[in-house]
Amino acid sequence: MFPIRDHNPSGRTAYVTWALIAANVLIFLGYWFTLPDEDAIGWFFYTYGLVPAELTQSGAWGGVLTSMFLHGGWMHLFGNMLFLWIFGDNLEDLMGHLGFLAFYVLSGIGAALLQVAMDPVSMIPMVGASGAIAGVMGGYLLLFPRAKVDVLFIFIIFFRIFAIPAWIVLGLWFGIQILGGLNTPTDMGGVAYWAHAGGFVSGLAMALIPWARRGGPGFWRRTEGHPAHPPVAYPLNKSRVPVVRRQR
Repeated sequence: MFPIRDHNPSGRTAYVTWALIAANVLIFLGYWFTLPDEDAIGWFFYTYGLVPAELTQSGAWGGVLTSMFLHGGWMHLFGNMLFLWIFGDNLEDLMGHLGFLAFYVLSGIGAALLQVAMDPVSMIPMVGASGAIAGVMGGYLLLFPRAKVDVLFIFIIFFRIFAIPAWIVLGLWFGIQILGGLNTPTDMGGVAYWAHAGGFVSGLAMALIPWARRGGPGFWRRTEGHPAHPPVAYPLNKSRVPVVRRQR
């Protein structure tokens, strides 16, 4: 199950969303192709990533911001940028360019703080824009719960695209993060589930302000849970694997 696009591209150019994508990609390429080996990359992550113990014991806050622009590999980068591209433009359209940038950064900070709170003495560096993007997803859930999102379902060799309301896609994603956090020891590394959860809750909480200013439930009634401009209709691609019907 993998979101691939929404049905409501932004009504205006999402300069901040595109700038964040460009910054993440350029920074990744800058160290991925210049550092000589994995040890050098590990040192780079330890220096510029978020190390919880360095924050709690030495007050090293710089990693909270710089870690948002580092990624551990190509798929890590691609997945994060895809989610930012899908969900970021509509929030930027509603919040404005500077408002969205502040929202994004504060979501990333909220994500980092929850991850640190769950394991304050960890020496494992945390990297990735996932926490900030999780905040974007939380804000999207509150403001546009019924916007359609095309999700690619893959089951072995069968695949199909379904248009699903955002509240189902994002609610399911958030539930997976909570389950992952509860079932994964924080000292093992891997996916920073609590950072994802912290970013999502931070974004959802901050989105309450523009939601309330626009009338709260009245905003939902006026927009029917969708962005303010008309949706785009995409053809849904079916699997090309032929169906063999049962013979009687």
